[in-house]
Amino acid sequence: MAEGIIIKALSGFYYVSDGAKVVSCRAKGRFRHISTTPLVGDHVSYLPVSDSMGVIEAIAPRRNSFIRPAVANIDCLVFVASAAKPITDPYLIDRVSVIADRACCETVVCINKCDLSDPEELSEIYTRCGFPTVCTSAMTGEGIDHLRALIQGKVCALAGDSGIGKSSLINRLAPGLSLGTGEISDKLGRGRHTTRHVEFFPLDGETFVADTPGFASFEVQMVDSIEPEDLQYHFRDFAPYLGSCRFDDCRHLSEPGCALLAAVASGDVPPSRHESYKKLYELLKAQSKSYH
Repeated sequence: MAEGIIIKALSGFYYVSDGAKVVSCRAKGRFRHISTTPLVGDHVSYLPVSDSMGVIEAIAPRRNSFIRPAVANIDCLVFVASAAKPITDPYLIDRVSVIADRACCETVVCINKCDLSDPEELSEIYTRCGFPTVCTSAMTGEGIDHLRALIQGKVCALAGDSGIGKSSLINRLAPGLSLGTGEISDKLGRGRHTTRHVEFFPLDGETFVADTPGFASFEVQMVDSIEPEDLQYHFRDFAPYLGSCRFDDCRHLSEPGCALLAAVASGDVPPSRHESYKKLYELLKAQSKSYH
């Protein structure tokens, strides 16, 4: 039995690296019966059937995993946003950050295309909230060294809308890869899905970054394991105000004497963050009811 890490998943094949070579593997049929799918980032044991082929026999326990992007054992999720087309809705950033926090995974907010639009508004929101935030331009190279420093020594995945520039950023971080990139549709204001699969690329001996297919929205299933009353604890900028409300069971929606609502009114908490919280709260509440 040999061991390695899945670095790419494509068309039912899993490409496993042991550091010296890459073996193309199929997953043993029993994984389907236990509703388990191998993910990029999984540490696996496989049975070699030739020098270049094998069968995955076992998956080591995961530190974390995500549905979209479909990755496991991630140190850092880099959400790539933009104030230019396609313009990123802060709600999507907030939703991803909740998912990452739930998985004990760091979130870095990368605002790309800063050569095309002013990133200050988005940058200020997430810098104030305590997220590592960087403004980049995959076109000019601005901010690339800062981004590289933020992810140094980590296993990372880039996530964000289609056409946001994830592949272009990786090309900047690792010159020579020449990953395919797409154009933005003027009619739809969003990009084409140039990345069709998840794949890890080494930036150096200790830093790995995954390019992932883009998305326009997140599935409900990605956050339905969070109870509505626990959602508040996954918004890091809410922490100073929790426990200071008039009512112990305050939901922070419209209750009188809510310390969080007062902080939003005073500008200490960005209004967009509270709007995201309200949307997510209602989403989780509706999902919770459907289970009962």
